[in-house]
Amino acid sequence: MSNEISLLAITAASIGFIHTLFGPDHYLPFIVMSKARNWTMPRTMILTFLCGIGHVFSSVIIGILGVSIGIALSKLEAFESIRGSLAGWALMAFGLVYTIWGIRNAIRNKPHTHFHLHSDSSKHVHEHTHHDEHSHVHDAKKKNITPWILFTIFVLGPCEPLIPILMYPAAQKSVSGMIFVTLIFAITTISTMMIIVYVASLGLKMVFFKKMERYTHALAGGMLLLSGVAIIFLGL
Repeated sequence: MSNEISLLAITAASIGFIHTLFGPDHYLPFIVMSKARNWTMPRTMILTFLCGIGHVFSSVIIGILGVSIGIALSKLEAFESIRGSLAGWALMAFGLVYTIWGIRNAIRNKPHTHFHLHSDSSKHVHEHTHHDEHSHVHDAKKKNITPWILFTIFVLGPCEPLIPILMYPAAQKSVSGMIFVTLIFAITTISTMMIIVYVASLGLKMVFFKKMERYTHALAGGMLLLSGVAIIFLGL
């Protein structure tokens, strides 16, 4: 392996780590949706991994196709920018719809108090919700499309830094170099996503939001909406 490819691999690892760490859209959706929908840790990690694969390798495929037919780097980057905008708007739309649904769910799920008088004249008071119990039964029966929506958004979302990194081995016609650099970038990016999601999700599972529990869906939607805004207007 040439020194250039080795240096490029180190660069790919560094950029993959920084690009993911400072891009909250890479991990925030999984953290908030895992909390809101009470996903198990294995399910959260599998979904994060699959979305990471789709996120990275959609750009790899586009980059390789572009190089194969001789598309200039500037045009590939412009195309990736369009994909990034689409992903940002899609995340905003999903976040907005989920926020509205979460607010509606919170209003319908407002707890109320029941008083029970026992035979010994003692009084028992308890607070509960009917809609929450009812919705859990139906949620268990219907297919959850949220993971598929997240996967689609992540496939749309490009890895802009990857395209320039692939250019050198492509120009040198080094297939092994392209594969090696791509794998380093992918492993670093996906590993960083999964570590952040795991640590943050584990922390949230240890925190109890009893009074705010019925607002978790609305809060999750709001965080997704803000992530989309950060992509579109802040370029994160």
